[in-house]
Amino acid sequence: MFPHQLTDTRAFGVAQAMLEGFDRHYRLFREASAAAKQRFEHGDWHGQQQAQAQRIEFYDRRVNEAVARLRGEFAVDQLSMDSWQQVKLHYIGLLTNHRQPELAETFFNSVTAKLLHRSYFRNDFIFVRPAVSTEYIENDEPAALPTYRAYYPTRENLAETWMRIVHNFRLEPEFEDLARDVDHVVQAMLSELGGYRLRANFQIQVLSSLFYRNKGAYMVGRIVNGFVETPFALPILHGPTGRLVIDAALYGEDDLLMIFSYARAYFMVDMEVPSACVHFLRGMMPRKPRHELYNALGLQKHGKNLFYRDFLGHLRHSSDKFRIAPGIKGMVMLVFDLPSFPYVFKVIKDYYPPQKDTTREQIQGKYLLVKQHDRVGRMADTLEYSNVAFPRHRFEDELVAELERFCGSLLEQDGDVLVIRHLYIERRMIPLNIYLQEATPEQVEHAVIEYGNAIKDLVAANIFPGDMLWKNFGVTRHGKVVFYDYDEIEYLTDCNFRRVPAPRNEDDEMSGEVWYAVNRGDVFPETFGPFLLGNPQVREIFMAHHADLLDPAFWQGNKERILAGHVHDVFPYEPAKRFSARRVARAA
Repeated sequence: MFPHQLTDTRAFGVAQAMLEGFDRHYRLFREASAAAKQRFEHGDWHGQQQAQAQRIEFYDRRVNEAVARLRGEFAVDQLSMDSWQQVKLHYIGLLTNHRQPELAETFFNSVTAKLLHRSYFRNDFIFVRPAVSTEYIENDEPAALPTYRAYYPTRENLAETWMRIVHNFRLEPEFEDLARDVDHVVQAMLSELGGYRLRANFQIQVLSSLFYRNKGAYMVGRIVNGFVETPFALPILHGPTGRLVIDAALYGEDDLLMIFSYARAYFMVDMEVPSACVHFLRGMMPRKPRHELYNALGLQKHGKNLFYRDFLGHLRHSSDKFRIAPGIKGMVMLVFDLPSFPYVFKVIKDYYPPQKDTTREQIQGKYLLVKQHDRVGRMADTLEYSNVAFPRHRFEDELVAELERFCGSLLEQDGDVLVIRHLYIERRMIPLNIYLQEATPEQVEHAVIEYGNAIKDLVAANIFPGDMLWKNFGVTRHGKVVFYDYDEIEYLTDCNFRRVPAPRNEDDEMSGEVWYAVNRGDVFPETFGPFLLGNPQVREIFMAHHADLLDPAFWQGNKERILAGHVHDVFPYEPAKRFSARRVARAA
């Protein structure tokens, strides 16, 4: 229950100091995001990658700063629960006209979680549910940009309107041939709309900030044609001449879902009102959970908060039990799931077999590397949680026994609650080894080609997956192959790719053991085949499309290009959608 009177004179100061901590965080977050425009214009790809990684660390730093300030100035460790509830009431009042209230509520939760034991957390104390609505929030300052701009072209001035839309973003480099690119955009748009008829209230709505990621800037919006709304995204790149080009016109929800995939790095977007941006995006991608959209915008802490709310709601409306996840058990992670919930829960084991020379800290470091790195659509994003309380009666006894045996140090039973001190949660996918067993010949061919493409995309992003067995990859609902076992990943540039030396004598040739010296970081691609290609059908497809993955020269060549400063292009859309083929044809 909330107190009827605000009696603690310190409560308002604590609430105000906490909100000041959040405001500092979001100001720095926005500055880093806004600076992406200049990095893109200057082609500073390494700077863009570094900024994306560093921005992820901002939140925890600001939370720690806020905790230190509250302890130093207000001695908050001595506050009663009644006083903390008064702090929350004051905090809600301060959020009345705030433009990021949902993020500020999550910040409140993060700070208090650092200060208090989990047993104090009750629904009337932290923000389990939002207290401040994000409906209709808009930046109404005269000089501020709206969340999106709306344009009302006619059939006759479509190209002119698209030109104006692009010019309004005021990108400094000139376009190689904007009229040519706009012509491609218009033709693709009319084809998508099914003809040339523009209905009443035809309009093009465009989000006011470009979405920056890696070497691209994405213009995102929707076309309203009568009662039909069509999402679109236009990727803008630096062309071969150094000037800008619109690389493709992507229309429809499926294309946007690939761009905003949970297996890709977070965008850098300058947003005054993130909830309005998410609302706009959700209108274009209604199948996309809100927490994944916040994650895609780099607001992953609030994404975690939303995910947990959805998870609690699912528990209330379901009755099935958590179980050991189907498939081959991992040597490092214990994986369990809830059949009715499309995610898996991964807990680091307390001990590992001898062939796994690693530690809990090293494994956590690998997952952090993935979080901060460009995932190029091939590594699933993970949500990391501490001290998660589950209802014990929802666990199968076999799963509890496995947790007690392998993860005892992370397990705590508190009455009817089972607490796991640290775990990762990620999207559930069909393990590739299981998919291949049940697939048609056409599906097998597609999956094997995708598997090789996934490895090559990881290579382009300077990632060596380490353990490349089929069971460590999954198949998404879009048919993409994604890697999800991170305990052995390394930077490609930290590996030494070698050929297997020729045997010195007949004993070497007949030996079943490795008879040559292997140093730390050595990788022998020629040895991948026996582990991966036992199935003749799989081997035939693999060798037809990806035989180069068994050649050390492929790996070493990519390593040398990366060390020389080259940043590969990895596109979140099919090559056939690119305008480059049309440009070549037009030039010819």
